[in-house]
Amino acid sequence: MSNIYIEAYKTFFKIGLFTLGGGYAMIPSIESEVVDKHGWIKREEFLDLVAIAQSCPGVLAINISVYVGYKIRSLRGALCTALGTATPSFVIILLIAMFFHRFQEYTAVQAVFNGIRPAVVALIASPVFTLAKSAKIGLVNCWIPVVSALLISLMGVNPIYVLVTAGFCGYVYGMLVNQTD
Repeated sequence: MSNIYIEAYKTFFKIGLFTLGGGYAMIPSIESEVVDKHGWIKREEFLDLVAIAQSCPGVLAINISVYVGYKIRSLRGALCTALGTATPSFVIILLIAMFFHRFQEYTAVQAVFNGIRPAVVALIASPVFTLAKSAKIGLVNCWIPVVSALLISLMGVNPIYVLVTAGFCGYVYGMLVNQTD
């Protein structure tokens, strides 16, 4: 049997190394590893975890990894998973910072980045649809994320206000539903 700390570090290192596009693009990989492969958390709990990780300050993937690590082995587990997630990005960014200025003018390098951009958008969009399905967002309530996105992107409303308002409205709605039962 392998050491859980090493296994957790390796799992999140692999996620950090092979997932491009930021935290949202990492969500399917993290879910596959921690829910399906290792069973460290349940699928229902994963959806709540993503919501909590989005609400907390900091990098989404790090927030998720800290929660998972803490759940499996307390503070040491959280440290292992956080380091596993951050190490590949740190090393890659360091290498890019050291050498990118020498290559950024080349047409081939610019073409590669132009090709990567649409793929990154797709990597970010994919978990949105998965999360919407898991959160049971359908035709009745799909207006909530659409209006929220429009408020943030077009009107410049601070996302914190949107989250607080949505949380308050959800609380009020829950209270009204419980009163009718």
